[in-house]
Amino acid sequence: MRTRILDWLFAATLAGIAAPAIAQVQAEHGSIEQDYREERLEGLQARQQAAQRRSWRAPDWRPEPVVSINLLSVNDFHGQLSPRAVAGRPAGGAAVLAAYLKAASNESTLIVLDGDQVGASPPNSALLEDEPTISFFNLLANPHCRPFSRQMQMPRSVQPFAQQRCNLIGTLGNHEFDDGRSELLRLHTGGNHRKGPFLEDEWEGARFPMVSSNVIDQTTGDSLLPPYSIYYREGVRIGVIGAVLKDTPSIVSPSGVAGLRFIDEADAINQSVAELRRHGVRAIVVALHQGGQQTSYEGPTQPEADTVTGPIVDIVKRLDDDVDVVISGHAHGFTNALVPNANGKPILVTQAFSAGTAYSDIELVVSRRSRDIVEKSAAVHTTWADQGAGLVPDAEVAMLVAQADARVKPLVERVVGLAQGALSRSETPAGESALGNLIADAQRVATDAQISFMNPGGIRADLDSGEVTWGELFAIQPFANDLVSMDLTGAQLKTMLEQQWSGQSYARLLKPSGIQYSWSASRPVGNRVVEMRDATGALINPAATYRVTVNSFLAGGGDNFTVLTEGTNRVVGPVDLDALVDYIESLPQPFGAAVEGRIQRVD
Repeated sequence: MRTRILDWLFAATLAGIAAPAIAQVQAEHGSIEQDYREERLEGLQARQQAAQRRSWRAPDWRPEPVVSINLLSVNDFHGQLSPRAVAGRPAGGAAVLAAYLKAASNESTLIVLDGDQVGASPPNSALLEDEPTISFFNLLANPHCRPFSRQMQMPRSVQPFAQQRCNLIGTLGNHEFDDGRSELLRLHTGGNHRKGPFLEDEWEGARFPMVSSNVIDQTTGDSLLPPYSIYYREGVRIGVIGAVLKDTPSIVSPSGVAGLRFIDEADAINQSVAELRRHGVRAIVVALHQGGQQTSYEGPTQPEADTVTGPIVDIVKRLDDDVDVVISGHAHGFTNALVPNANGKPILVTQAFSAGTAYSDIELVVSRRSRDIVEKSAAVHTTWADQGAGLVPDAEVAMLVAQADARVKPLVERVVGLAQGALSRSETPAGESALGNLIADAQRVATDAQISFMNPGGIRADLDSGEVTWGELFAIQPFANDLVSMDLTGAQLKTMLEQQWSGQSYARLLKPSGIQYSWSASRPVGNRVVEMRDATGALINPAATYRVTVNSFLAGGGDNFTVLTEGTNRVVGPVDLDALVDYIESLPQPFGAAVEGRIQRVD
């Protein structure tokens, strides 16, 4: 069936409008998701280091018949259809990324999407329920790829073999669960959204396989998706196992993972390894949406500097010896290192920053005799838009982006206010931010609460000075969380603030309104809050009740703020973005916000 978008693309090409569409894509460098970790890691030095190829060869290898397989991987794309800025230069965007991937591909190339393809997306993807992002990836698929819905209708035993010649495979990240299991499956297996159709008359979903080994349907006991898939080329098979971080339930809304169980990553992967071995597959790649950080350094690749930290290390240590490569993500940085498992087997681990600004280029050499990988190497390349393949963005993809832009333009470009200065989400040493204060104030006012809190992970971009558009505010708060007001005691407020450190992999300092508090880094976790005062300056009374507003993510215990599930007299209010838009429109113009000492660190 020919879809509306493909018909439009064909007509547009004949009409000669591809060049303007490409020019428009090249001109847009706005950043939508700039995770704090990435801001620290995406400098030119890190990018240069990431591009140094890391190699390994089996010590007992002898010349023999082999097959070369090329893997190109992208992690944490987050619907970033338009280019963004990296170190002051344009990079990424769907059309530029496609140009790089196609230039680097050959007949033996498999493209791996390592989770968070969607979620926290810019308006031109998110407002169309992220269908344009899946359509973009569909345009990379070869003729051997078939709709994922067909694969899901097959018996479980044959699903891993259903698309062996397809050049594209994906796995799930935590953001795929933002809108729950039903929407995850609809997006990938087809069916129009209740607000659709959008760019396609009938949405058919992904045209490539999706795998995930450690997300279990609690009703059936089976994995939600096929745990792995097999790629076949020139007589050899590569097994690709998918997995997502087991802590996903703690970082997405509870409703998003209802009815699902997330089991240990290494256990699930090793179980799939055993199954692949029974099928005679010895060359095994893992697409794991979990990651770590690698320290950057100057100059050529330094084998002794393969120091990777973070959750990925403990997972790799526990992997079966038959795992050869782990494509990682989630941390939004780079990794290109040989990390040993518990038996000393060097496993090649990669990660390519985020938002389509880079990709991992992995070369595998597979022995025809042993069917195992005897050589492997990787480099992480930045997708610069002002050089190389980026100078000629893919025309078909550029037109897809242009149509998505046109569909959302009237809403995105609506001006809602005038900022007298830039507002940053960057935190002071105490944990306060000007933009966080603005958002928390908006949520408190919208619900007529005494106190409100905003989670830092939900603030996805900074706000520039000058005219403020709806689209800019959407980029800051793209999750469409409802605001939830509840009653909490002063003692529960104290517990909530302590949970900023307790049970966290790193401190998650909430952005407050209507409350001031101080804390000490030298005090033990669980007892770091020194003092809390309300907006009048009075001490918070542990026995008193306060009306508190948070977003629905936090209200459900997200980010391990479990005490918020105990709040009583809960009332659901407006969507967080609507509250922010209305608040800015109500302010005297130009408006501003500042760090005011709402959070104070005493040491």
